[in-house]
Amino acid sequence: MTRTTHRTPNVANLRPRSKLVHGGTRRSGFDETSEALFLTSGYVYGSAEEAEQAFLNDGQRHVYSRFRNPTSAMFEDRLAAYEGAEWAYATTTGMAAVFAALMCHLKAGDRIVAPWGLFGSCLHIVKNLCPRYGVEPVLVDGADLSQWEEALSKPTAAVFLETPSNPCLEIVDLKAVCDLAHKAGAKVVVDNAFATPVLQRPLEIGADVVVYSATKHIDGQGRCLGGIILTDAKFGSEVVHPFLRHTGPTISPFNAWVLLKGLETLELRVGAQGAAAATVAEYLEGHPKVARALYPTLASHPQHDLARRQMTGGGTMVSFHVKGGKDGGGKDEAFRLMNALEMVLISNNLGDSKSLITHPWTTTHGRIPEDEKRRAGITPSLIRLSVGLEDPQDIIDDLERALLSV
Repeated sequence: MTRTTHRTPNVANLRPRSKLVHGGTRRSGFDETSEALFLTSGYVYGSAEEAEQAFLNDGQRHVYSRFRNPTSAMFEDRLAAYEGAEWAYATTTGMAAVFAALMCHLKAGDRIVAPWGLFGSCLHIVKNLCPRYGVEPVLVDGADLSQWEEALSKPTAAVFLETPSNPCLEIVDLKAVCDLAHKAGAKVVVDNAFATPVLQRPLEIGADVVVYSATKHIDGQGRCLGGIILTDAKFGSEVVHPFLRHTGPTISPFNAWVLLKGLETLELRVGAQGAAAATVAEYLEGHPKVARALYPTLASHPQHDLARRQMTGGGTMVSFHVKGGKDGGGKDEAFRLMNALEMVLISNNLGDSKSLITHPWTTTHGRIPEDEKRRAGITPSLIRLSVGLEDPQDIIDDLERALLSV
C-alpha cells in the first residue's frame, strides 16, 4: 500500500480554537502526533555550495537555532495564526520581547510615549533605559485621552502600553491612542499579557506590534519562561528580526515546545479562569473589609464600558484594596490577609492554573519611587490576585477566612 503523506494540517479555514491545536504544525518523517522537540543548535548541509545558498537565501531553511528552530517556529506560527499576525518571533522572556520590540527601531533623538501604569520592569525600560540611548520618555495617565493627545501632538517614534495594566487593571482606549500615535508617526507596541489573545486582539484595533510574556497564560502552569513578538511581515523581517538575530534573546527549543503545548488549552483555561475571576471580583466588591475591588467588567470600574467594547471578557486578574489601619496605609492588613491564606499561594507570577497573590507595593513595583507608584494607583493596601483553575467557591472560602485577619 502506498504511504500517504499527511504532515501539515491546513488551518486556513479553521476556527480560532482549532488553530490553537493545529496551527503551525510541522511533522517529521515519523508522522508523530505530538509535535517534535528539536533540541539542536545547528544544521548540516550536503555540500559547501548548499550551505552557501542557505545563507544567501536567509530564512528559507534553518541554519542556526539562534535565528530559528523547527520547534520554536511551530510555536511562533501557531500563535500568529490565532492572533491574526503575519510574523512572530519567540524570545527568552516577556521582558526580552518588550525590550526588542522597542529598541529595534528607537534611536537617539526619538520620543517614546507610555502610561505610568506599567509593570515595574517595563517602566524601568521606558523611564530609565531609554534616556541612556538618547530617547526621550513621555509618561501620561493612561486613562486620560487628553494627556495622550498632548503627548502625541509632536512627532513620536513609539508608543508602548499595557491594557489592562499591571496591577491596577487600567484600560487604555486602544483605537483612540493608535489613531493619535499613527498621526504622530509612532509604532504602537501593546503588552497584551493580562488580556491574552483570547480576550483582546490589539492588531485588529490598530496596534502595530503585540508582545506577550508567554510565561504567564500561554504556559499557564508555571513551568518555563518565554516571550513572543507579533507584527506585520515587513516590520518583523526588516526591523525586528535583524535586531533579534544579532542580539540573541532566542527562546530555547524545549521552552518553545512547552509553550506550544500550552496553546492547545489556552482558550479553555482563560475562559474558566476569567469566569471564576468575575465571581471572585463580585464577592470582594461586596466585602466590608475591602475598600475597593478592581476588575474590568465590574460596573464600578471607571472604564467598564471601554473594557466591554475592546475586550470579550474581564480576564483572570483581580486587584483590590484592603481597608487600612490607623495610619491608612494598609500594608500590615494586606500582609495579614496574605499570610492567612491556606490554598491561594503567595507568588509574583500570574496566569497560572494555581491561584496566586502578591503585594505589588513591595514586590513587582517595589523598586519604583513611592510617588510614581501612587501616580499609577499602587498603594500599600493594594493586593493583586491571579485567579486559577480551582473551584471558584474554594477561592472565595480561602479569601473569606483570610479576611477575618484584617
